[in-house]
Amino acid sequence: MVTEYFQRYWIFGLGFFAQSLFGMRILVQWWIAEKKQHAVSPTLFWMFSLAGAALFLVYGVLRHDVVIILGQLVAYFIYIRNLQLKGVWSKFGRLFQIAILTFPGAMIVWIITKHLRFDALSFGWNAMLVIGIVGQLLLNFRFIYQLYYSEKHKASLLPIGFWWMSLIGSLMVLAYAAYKRDPVLIVAQGLAIVPYIRNIVLSNRSVKTGELNI
Repeated sequence: MVTEYFQRYWIFGLGFFAQSLFGMRILVQWWIAEKKQHAVSPTLFWMFSLAGAALFLVYGVLRHDVVIILGQLVAYFIYIRNLQLKGVWSKFGRLFQIAILTFPGAMIVWIITKHLRFDALSFGWNAMLVIGIVGQLLLNFRFIYQLYYSEKHKASLLPIGFWWMSLIGSLMVLAYAAYKRDPVLIVAQGLAIVPYIRNIVLSNRSVKTGELNI
């Protein structure tokens, strides 16, 4: 019983730590955006995102949550691409780059082989699961949209559409998290709503003044 209790809350601790990195990316981005008075895409945003995604992917597999797993797999490599656009990726050592690129596949194979049965994943279809998956897909699509927008402008940018998708997707995942009683997702998505709304306000201001949110 003690071992099971410890294991459960150790996993929650990992999830909260991963979400704290996601929280740091928003706080850093929000602080710089307020300082410049328009939405920005700082390098630290993407570095915190990549570190958080790696840890949250582990959390998703340990929690047997397909919504989290799918979400982190898609976003992980978009974070890397933005670091490339920022000119930071090339500064990492070759071995470190390889480790980062192969981590998702190696980690999932190892955990599935050692600890996870495919039938343990949360595939019990119901309305809330659909809402969670759609919300997570929206949170992923925001980065696909962001990457398209950035590639078009040849710079890492966070357009206003990114923040609208963030807000809507976050609300949907928050509803799913409440259904699943997942404290990590509840805290993370609940706290993220405020900076999303604020960035929408700042992005609207940037659109009016014609500033790119770099």
